Amino acid sequence: MIKEKLIDLPKIVDRRGNLSFIEAGQHIPFKIARVYWIYDIPGGQKRGSHAFKTQHEIIIALSGSFDVFLDNGKEREKYSLNRSYQALYIPNMQWRSMENFSTNALCLVIASDDYDENDYIRNYKDFQKYVSNYPSVKHPDIHKKKLTEQKPEFSTVFDCSLIELPVIKNRAGNITPVHSLKNVPFDIERIFYIYDIPSGEKRGMHAHKHCHEILIATSGSFEVELDDGTNKKTVLLNRPMYGLHIPPGVWATEKEYSSGAICLALASEIYDSNDYINTYAEFKKYRKSQN
Repeated sequence: MIKEKLIDLPKIVDRRGNLSFIEAGQHIPFKIARVYWIYDIPGGQKRGSHAFKTQHEIIIALSGSFDVFLDNGKEREKYSLNRSYQALYIPNMQWRSMENFSTNALCLVIASDDYDENDYIRNYKDFQKYVSNYPSVKHPDIHKKKLTEQKPEFSTVFDCSLIELPVIKNRAGNITPVHSLKNVPFDIERIFYIYDIPSGEKRGMHAHKHCHEILIATSGSFEVELDDGTNKKTVLLNRPMYGLHIPPGVWATEKEYSSGAICLALASEIYDSNDYINTYAEFKKYRKSQN
């Protein structure tokens, strides 16, 4: 039987703000089909209280804290999440509830499957019957994307766009879900987020040759300055239901972070240092090479 476990994620300490990341096939054993975040949660609120027949999940407290209670039909465990760099892996056939949310808590969930109401078990007695008849736990499909040779891409600032994401409103906290290849134009291979950002700092200041990114201000606000070597524009991100799509070949700088801001990024590629253009002089040379 697969058992839940706490996963210590990488934490890259930086005076400009700490960064943690999670990749499909490396830190989690499944393909990222869906990502959603829960916010505007009243303090002390309870959420969840259901199980999945097949879906596996990763849960992270991006800010604040809350408790996750798990029940496999025989045993009940409690996990307290209060560190941005710690994730809880939950296999299918676990009754789970999230309780004791602190004020301003922000919960990130990474799921192995698209939303399917038929996969939910919402009644505990039904769960007990189901788990007794189907005691085996489904192993997730192991997923590891291989790096492949790709042609360089040269997008412009006019190819960057704001995407309005869905909002599922609830008095117990709002949810914004993202589905790979559905409301974002790529498969999500990597997720990273920047937190503990001091006032006045800048982040980013690089471009990608192949990787697409969606940036979201899940908490607070910040500006993104976009530069294609010829044109520039600045976009303000200050709502958790809007994502900024940055295609390859655009220099991006995040700045003017508000207090408590958290920048969530969804990426189309696993980390590859060769995909980064880290100096502006190198970027200008790269842009000239398109001709």
